[in-house]
Amino acid sequence: MKIATWNVRTLNQKGKFENVKMEMTRMKVDILGLAEVRWKGADKIISDGYKMVFSGGNLHERGVGIMLTPNIAKSLKGFWPVSDRIIVTTLSSKPFDTNIIQVYAPTTDHDDTEVEALYEELDKTLQQLKSTNIKIIMGDFNAKVGARRIGNTVGSHGLGEINERGEMLVGWCQENDLVVANTWFENHPRRKWTWISPGDKYRNQIDYVLIQSRFRNAVLSAKTGLKRTKKPKRICNLKKALHNTIAYTVIKIIFACFL
Repeated sequence: MKIATWNVRTLNQKGKFENVKMEMTRMKVDILGLAEVRWKGADKIISDGYKMVFSGGNLHERGVGIMLTPNIAKSLKGFWPVSDRIIVTTLSSKPFDTNIIQVYAPTTDHDDTEVEALYEELDKTLQQLKSTNIKIIMGDFNAKVGARRIGNTVGSHGLGEINERGEMLVGWCQENDLVVANTWFENHPRRKWTWISPGDKYRNQIDYVLIQSRFRNAVLSAKTGLKRTKKPKRICNLKKALHNTIAYTVIKIIFACFL
């Protein structure tokens, strides 16, 4: 089973929703968390058997969502639109139910108080969930945890150097006994970075999948998959294939058997 997270920049454009469904099929992703959906309000929609729940604000800004394949959608017990940065789903599974939490953290344009408020809201959210449930928290955290091992929280296969927002994320993971799955598997650098700066000057890893340490062995692999446009666009007389990224992690099916 594949569980993924993707900052889609927006779904508030014609054809983007269908594009996401096609990408789920291509990548064989079962559960897809979405950041920057930019839809207003909170609701649930069904299209060709795919089920998507989303949580947005009063404006076409931010917004998060979780999309399920027709098969996994049958296991959806409910969802909780916490805010335009956090959404929770509960899936019926064995031996425990599974909570998927999609997050979109403030960018560096926002001050640290907003980031701290997000983690406080995540703490309150976790407190409302059953302690026995499997919890997978994923999304665009706009933080860099780096490539240096930090206890049993961060592995040595991350990317770059940790920054201040990364330290905040690592500290929160340690408080909640979570591991950063992306950093525990050796991959080529192109299978690590999840963000590209304008002009392709910098590439960073800022999207992560977190899971409780006691369920760490349920993760078989974690890597970034690249989505490329079919037709390269010509920029400054040079052909460049513009691309977005989709960071995904695979969970052992034998452990999370969805009903």
